[in-house]
Amino acid sequence: MTDLHPVRRALISVSDKTGLIELGQALEARGVEILSTGGSAKALRDAGVAVKDVADVTGFPEMMDGRVKTLHPMVHGGLLALRDNDAHVASMEEHGISAIDLLVVNLYPFEETVAKGADYDTCIENIDIGGPAMIRAAAKNHAFVNVVVDVQDYDKLLGDMDQHNGATCPKFRKKLAQIAYARTGAYDAAVSTWMADALELEAPRRRAFAGELKQTLRYGENSHQKAAFYTDGSNRPGVATAQQLQGKELSYNNINDTDAAFELVSEFDPAVSPAVAIIKHANPCGVAQGATLVEAYQKAFDCDRTSAFGGIVALNQPLDAETASKIVEIFTEVVIAPGASDEAKEIFAAKKNLRLLLTDGLPDTRAALTAYKQVGGGILVQDKDVGYVGMDDLKVVTEKAPTDAQMQDLLFAWKVAKHVKSNAIVYVKDQATVGVGAGQMSRLDSANVAASKAERMAAELGLDESLAKGSAVASDAFFPFPDGLLEAAAAGGTCVIQPGGSMRDQEVIDAANEAGLAMVFTGMRHFRH
Repeated sequence: MTDLHPVRRALISVSDKTGLIELGQALEARGVEILSTGGSAKALRDAGVAVKDVADVTGFPEMMDGRVKTLHPMVHGGLLALRDNDAHVASMEEHGISAIDLLVVNLYPFEETVAKGADYDTCIENIDIGGPAMIRAAAKNHAFVNVVVDVQDYDKLLGDMDQHNGATCPKFRKKLAQIAYARTGAYDAAVSTWMADALELEAPRRRAFAGELKQTLRYGENSHQKAAFYTDGSNRPGVATAQQLQGKELSYNNINDTDAAFELVSEFDPAVSPAVAIIKHANPCGVAQGATLVEAYQKAFDCDRTSAFGGIVALNQPLDAETASKIVEIFTEVVIAPGASDEAKEIFAAKKNLRLLLTDGLPDTRAALTAYKQVGGGILVQDKDVGYVGMDDLKVVTEKAPTDAQMQDLLFAWKVAKHVKSNAIVYVKDQATVGVGAGQMSRLDSANVAASKAERMAAELGLDESLAKGSAVASDAFFPFPDGLLEAAAAGGTCVIQPGGSMRDQEVIDAANEAGLAMVFTGMRHFRH
């Protein structure tokens, strides 16, 4: 087999016309004959590029509203024929089939159509059939055929041709084939996932997953792990779609922690109050609301100043100059916000390693999403936890009912607990966390950790009593025994929010009454493993 194969004949049929004219002109200048279809042929012809209609090659006009145009032996024979196989060559000669050396196809915009909320029939009409069939044929025959499915590869194609006097090398064709199969795989995944959702199938027999490379990463969680970052095409505001204005390239851990921070801060409506979340190792070390953004930041920072060092800061409102000045007083890895003022950008510019990400909006934290987790030999699939509890959902189960102010702190604590690794205990006072216990093996330990943090921070601030004194306490799941609840009461907690549902609920309620606590049940838990 000859390694280099000249590109003499190309078939171009693209939905996205970006770069089409320039590519056609460049191929024509290199002596390549161009076949094309429909809108692609018209665009090229209007630009003065010589084009032959595929219909003239197949002997059949486009029909059925364009559904049938390239599904023909004259096309697929030209793509699939092995040039070094005498029987294949004889068949081509017998049936007048000419080889196609280059296929340039991008597919009907199915994903974009779904994203726009189109109805079922419109989505169906935007499923490409001929395109994937040709792409798969050309990719299979990459020993002889080049297949280009992405606009960003047009210049690479021309560069390889120029390097090899109008031919392409086998390594380049193999790479194009891999990209092509990944594209058709992602396309089929998008279609099958959409159909499963449209049919309301909770557990379809097969699931396909796809993503598009956003960046290769220096390493993963640790330096010996390889890693890359892919987008899922959802355009959800967040770390995957944010614009990075400055700072070093994000690491695997930066991306993971920044996502955790922004998803948490987005729980708080910016129209109600500014909010700030500070994250370390995917757990919140401080969350607060305030009258101003800088006040919210200071309250969040004062929850755990030690852990905030080198953390991730997320804001639910555009970054302003006053808050920016406060943030740069300590080392911070990443700041993510819906926007930033020019003055804030200037302040951050002096800290070149500080990464600033702008999202141009907040995600809808109640929108249905699918979450995936890999385990040995399989993948766990579930709905993302978008559970919401409002004032009307709470059930007072103790003799003492929370005051209005306590109820507000309880709801705040509940939102935060949802984003803390289980077992989670969160102390909140005046719409700010004052102690967070995360990821312990028992709820008692988490209550202990949160209490000790509140005591330590109080000492650092020069206060005489623990920050947890008079706080609202949230537990992400029920208290199986009274011990964790009593530990929270001993730390200074005065009211508690928890799901309820334990066999010992009454025992826990009795303990709360004896300790003089107010307690409400949510009927919903927020495990986060």
